[in-house]
Amino acid sequence: MNKRISSALISVFDKDGLAPIVEQMHQLGITLYSTGGTQTFIENMGIPVIAVEDLTGYPSIFGGRVKTLHPGVLGGILYRRDEAQDLEEASKFNIKPIDCVIVDLYPFEKTVASGASHEDIIEKIDIGGIALIRGAAKNFNDVVIVPSKNEYSALHELLVNQNGETTLEQRQFFAKQAFEVSSHYDSAIYSYFKGDEVGSLRIASRDAHVLRYGENPHQKGSFYGDLDALFTKLNGKELSYNNLLDVEAAVQLISEFKNDAPTFAILKHNNACGVATRNSMVEAYEAALACDSTSAFGGVLIANGNIDLATAEKINSLFCEVVIAPSYDESAVELLKSKANRIILIIKETPLLQTQVRSILNGYLVQEKDNATETAADLKCATTAVANDASISDMIFANKLVKHTKSNTIVLAKNNTLLASGTGQTSRVDALQQAIEKAKHFGFSLEGSAMASDAFFPFPDCVEIAKNAGVIAVVQPGGSIKDQLSIDYCNANNVAMYMTGVRHFKH
Repeated sequence: MNKRISSALISVFDKDGLAPIVEQMHQLGITLYSTGGTQTFIENMGIPVIAVEDLTGYPSIFGGRVKTLHPGVLGGILYRRDEAQDLEEASKFNIKPIDCVIVDLYPFEKTVASGASHEDIIEKIDIGGIALIRGAAKNFNDVVIVPSKNEYSALHELLVNQNGETTLEQRQFFAKQAFEVSSHYDSAIYSYFKGDEVGSLRIASRDAHVLRYGENPHQKGSFYGDLDALFTKLNGKELSYNNLLDVEAAVQLISEFKNDAPTFAILKHNNACGVATRNSMVEAYEAALACDSTSAFGGVLIANGNIDLATAEKINSLFCEVVIAPSYDESAVELLKSKANRIILIIKETPLLQTQVRSILNGYLVQEKDNATETAADLKCATTAVANDASISDMIFANKLVKHTKSNTIVLAKNNTLLASGTGQTSRVDALQQAIEKAKHFGFSLEGSAMASDAFFPFPDCVEIAKNAGVIAVVQPGGSIKDQLSIDYCNANNVAMYMTGVRHFKH
């Protein structure tokens, strides 16, 4: 059933984009009601507006906490236009109909993010606005609710093209948006009060991006988040579901090397297939590519520093999906853009989420992000053999990689270069043997290399296999009841073994 807007209540925080709506409503003869700053805004446009106080008989009180919470306002929104009793009561109490409600809530999330005081944050909890949104949305049969500035353009188009008349379907659409806004807002407030405590799971994101499909073409996929806050996109097609998974893995991995010498990483299917640290970015790229040039095809590339022209020239000969760096030389960007579909991203200094959520069975698993990164000071030597500075550096390097590789995993490294890794194996021995064979395939000698494991060795078989392959230093969490067996083997064979006390499973 079509309804024409004859009156509107406007009470918004953000007035950007509001003027054309107000102007159009005035041209259509719609009666306007408003409060506070919004009322002043409309008056300054030279358009007549009725103060809400004239509806309620009350001024704004308690520092603006109570303005619209009154039957004269909520009654005008909620009474049913086709119910005889509602019509009788509206007439009896002189309640005037309000056919459209336009609200933009206090910016609670922005206030929290700004580092404002607790008192200021509390004052940005909107009460009246939420009540207006919920009331108008409930009575969508009669009322149009515009719950945020995101819907201003849709309302303006409706006013222009339909002369203020709306269909039931349109009003229901606005109501759906309204409950989405109120749900998000309440979730943000709850999360603020909850802090780090365990409580109800609330995930609120208004930034929905429909993807072409999910992991496979027969699966629907969406991304909820603000990629523009994290990246500046310079070139290429839209990021796919799988692209995003690999980009996430790349960003998390390179964060381990944020303050290190030039480091380049190449990832495929969420795992690093090449990582190297060198004196220049072009050297780091060449060394990373040499780790596994086969897997690098179609991969995601990421650098911890500027990509110059020399590096771009090397990259340009490789088919890759995504290139990420904090900055680029202008000439490098122009060269990389020669492949139209290649996605080129500048990564910004933006905090990443610290909570990981995964749907499972009929619920969700939630955990803190693994923020533990071991340094040389965290390594405890368990053997009589002691590693030299080069081996300690290699162990730290390998341990950073093992943290970001699918379990069970073994990482072999030398000279701050990934030689090979065994990923996602059901046995740690299988992971090690996979890594050794891969290193051999690409012509790497393991003599003098370091090995990192994401978890303890239950038996000494891994260290024995590693020793025979050329490994001279091992880093692992420790914690097995049979740790001593591995230590004894290392002592007998001049292998240095260090314990971190920190396991880095990534299932």
